Amino acid sequence: SPTDTSHGISLQNGAVPGEQGKQEKSVKRGNWGNQIEFVLTSVGYAVGLGNVWRFPYLCYRNGGGAFMFPYFIMLVFCGIPLFFMELSFGQFASQGCLGVWRVSPMFKGVGYGMMVVSTYIGIYYNVVICIAFYYFFVSMTRVLPWTYCSNPWNTPDCVGVLDGNLSSRAALNITQLLNTTQKRTSPSEEYWRRYVLNLSDDIGNLGEVRLPLLGCLGVSWVVVFLCLIKGVKSSGKVVYFTATFPYVVLTILFVRGITLEGALTGIMYYLTPQWDKILNAKVWGDAASQIFYSLGCAWGGLITMASYNKFHNNCYRDSIIISITNCATSVYAGFVIFSILGFMANHLGVDVSKVADHGPGLAFVAYPEALTLLPISPLWSILFFFMLILLGLGTQFCLLETLVTAIVDEVGNEWIIRKKTFVTLGVAVAGFLLGVPLTTQAGIYWLLLMDNYAASFSLVVISCIMCVAIMYIYGHRNYFKDIEMMLGFPPPLFFQICWRFISPAIIFFILVFTVIQYRPISYNEYVYPTWAISIGFLMALSSVICIPIYAIYKVCRSEGDTLLERLKNATKASKDWGPALPEHRSGRYAPAFSPSTESHLEVQPLQPEKGQSEAAAASPVQGSNGSAHSQDSRL
Repeated sequence: SPTDTSHGISLQNGAVPGEQGKQEKSVKRGNWGNQIEFVLTSVGYAVGLGNVWRFPYLCYRNGGGAFMFPYFIMLVFCGIPLFFMELSFGQFASQGCLGVWRVSPMFKGVGYGMMVVSTYIGIYYNVVICIAFYYFFVSMTRVLPWTYCSNPWNTPDCVGVLDGNLSSRAALNITQLLNTTQKRTSPSEEYWRRYVLNLSDDIGNLGEVRLPLLGCLGVSWVVVFLCLIKGVKSSGKVVYFTATFPYVVLTILFVRGITLEGALTGIMYYLTPQWDKILNAKVWGDAASQIFYSLGCAWGGLITMASYNKFHNNCYRDSIIISITNCATSVYAGFVIFSILGFMANHLGVDVSKVADHGPGLAFVAYPEALTLLPISPLWSILFFFMLILLGLGTQFCLLETLVTAIVDEVGNEWIIRKKTFVTLGVAVAGFLLGVPLTTQAGIYWLLLMDNYAASFSLVVISCIMCVAIMYIYGHRNYFKDIEMMLGFPPPLFFQICWRFISPAIIFFILVFTVIQYRPISYNEYVYPTWAISIGFLMALSSVICIPIYAIYKVCRSEGDTLLERLKNATKASKDWGPALPEHRSGRYAPAFSPSTESHLEVQPLQPEKGQSEAAAASPVQGSNGSAHSQDSRL
């Protein structure tokens, strides 16, 4: 059929050309309309707010252009392999992040962990989008509200970039001007802290709900729900806009930025390599973490999105395209950010490091302030916040779809598949209600707490256990055969080595690095109290704890007389593991086998790992490299 031209690969895989359309589709769950929808959705998912507000800052902090070197090494050895692993995993089984664990039922807790992480991120991510919505709406004026210091919420310390331009600047001598620059607070910062957030003095002091933010939170949840109302059928159409338009905006802002005076200074700050920093472990740790979090590994979203692919889709090619696009976007966004920051530093006569910032401070304070210096500033402001909204929504779609798909696949009966829209509505309403505390006066403290704890070190643990479970418990040879059956070729040797040794080692390095580098969180001058940090650790643990709890439950429920037999049965791939559609179940998944041969085939690869499966249950991380070699020699 003409629509399937991009899937020439499935013809080589033994599909009959005439029946290709019929064979590929999964009627009950639905599929992507075409391959572009999947790639755009995944790009929208991977490219998020972090690309704009974290990467440029990390790059400037960690030695400018020199940071690109560890960054791309980590992309090649950790980012792309993990991305490919998750895509192929979800596509092979056509299941969400819970269903795929039929591969080794004992590890289904990893899927639950992914769901918990996606829930946390989904709650606070939409609050960031709602603040962007708020700024987007208030930018629709002739003068941006954070331009001058003459508003009721401003303090005497406030010095606007534009205020002094008229008469007072001539009167002030240079030293006074420099002194005010040192301790000045900008109108944009006061607008953000004293008006938008109306920040309270402590995380425990919630104060009142900020109604404008609550309204915007409602708007953003409604938008997300409407885009996902028909699952991937509707969101697949929306991403044509949400995944591509941010690039248009970035380009407009880039062209505007580099034509400004002082832009070059800013870009030199961003790119000048300081090679001595390459020997610093922190730089490598930052590079690895940034790749890891930026691509969205271990959130469950990649597995979910890939599960709606056709079985013979070339997800190997997709994973390389998406990963590289994501990193290129980060680098590109750095030019957009730093050209305008350089212009502002030049205007103020200060060093770029004085105006550089990251996180919400960059998106809602530093950048908006720089925009007030431009002619027709409201236009640039509207464009910038519109871009932030779209970048956020692309990620939010996948977070919500991950939860909905996991619930629907898990229940799995006809009724819930028909009522999927109501499941989506239920999850969206729950997400809205859980986000309400983040719109109070202490909301930003909670938001940063969730950002720092709920989704940092737990992701690393989840990803590590996933690698070990697939490569060592299920067996790398089985997995490579599965991929060959799906793509028509086994994974390239480089990926086999990365999956088995290099990527788990890098993930373990990130974990150790995260623990060593740990500093209690603070926001500007505010230091979080101990009880708040404890809540943060509980959030981080809540996703990881699913893994051992479910593993223990599964071992107890498995049949077998000894613990060893139970472990073996709990890690053995279940009968319904494999391609979802009967026509793809060939080779060792073919239903024609008599039960005895099938079970023999399933058990065999697990024989060498008797000791290994126990080690993995106790401490998956250490077991990964140690037992790898012994397993090979025994085989």
